[in-house]
Amino acid sequence: MKPIQRLAHIKTSWIAAVAIVSAVLLAACAPVQTTQSGAVGIERTQYMSGLVSEAQLDQEAAQQYQQILAQARAQHALDPSAAQTKRVQAIAQRLIAQVGVFRPDAKQWNWEVHVLKSDEVNAWCMPGGKIAVYTGMLEKIKPTDAELAAVMGHEISHALREHAREQVSRQMGAGIGISILAAVTGSQAVADLGSNLSQVMFTLPNSRANETEADRMGVELAARAGYDPRAAITLWQKMERLGGGQPPEMLSTHPSSASRIQDLEQATAKVMPLYHP
Repeated sequence: MKPIQRLAHIKTSWIAAVAIVSAVLLAACAPVQTTQSGAVGIERTQYMSGLVSEAQLDQEAAQQYQQILAQARAQHALDPSAAQTKRVQAIAQRLIAQVGVFRPDAKQWNWEVHVLKSDEVNAWCMPGGKIAVYTGMLEKIKPTDAELAAVMGHEISHALREHAREQVSRQMGAGIGISILAAVTGSQAVADLGSNLSQVMFTLPNSRANETEADRMGVELAARAGYDPRAAITLWQKMERLGGGQPPEMLSTHPSSASRIQDLEQATAKVMPLYHP
């Protein structure tokens, strides 16, 4: 095959591959409206794979959560302090009472809240409302109730927006597309390039977008629950100071300090009228 013919063949293969990949990804994912916009204006269209449903992910999360609790119980790391657990659960219940502003169905979730003994500065909320706060968060950050509400509101917001399902959908879609593209072109290099491109174009930017959405929704939940939303700013400042240049793992996928604080200030201004201590 002559060089010009080879180039034409490669171009044709790429066009065919892109067309096939596009068709597969469009078929695999569909637009979903997980939440209402709230006062902070969360309106980004999300795309979820039809290959994994909300119910399936919630069921898997519930099973994993019970496994985590069982392991923590065996290690005497489940709710080690009655006072800490009571405090965390009380704040959580006030926040959970406000989730209907974003999605009414979430009020019927089987919410669970526990404290896990760990030096890690972290907290999370799995799909379906399975919450954990680590003792490292409580003992190293020493958050006020309002700051703790900011953390938990942020994590609850991830669950409300089904960010975990969204990320799974992206990974599944990217995996399908890369496999097809590599098969059509017959090049492993294409698969590697596609993997890197998917990470840069979709995983990182959208992950940061998810974090920003959780920040904004979290301050609204906190304000509606009677916690000063401005505490979100002091909270993240504390977390970034912790460790002297090596912030907690929780911050690894978050926006930079300057952009985050600026965005939080704007979101706080929107929800201050909702704050009634």
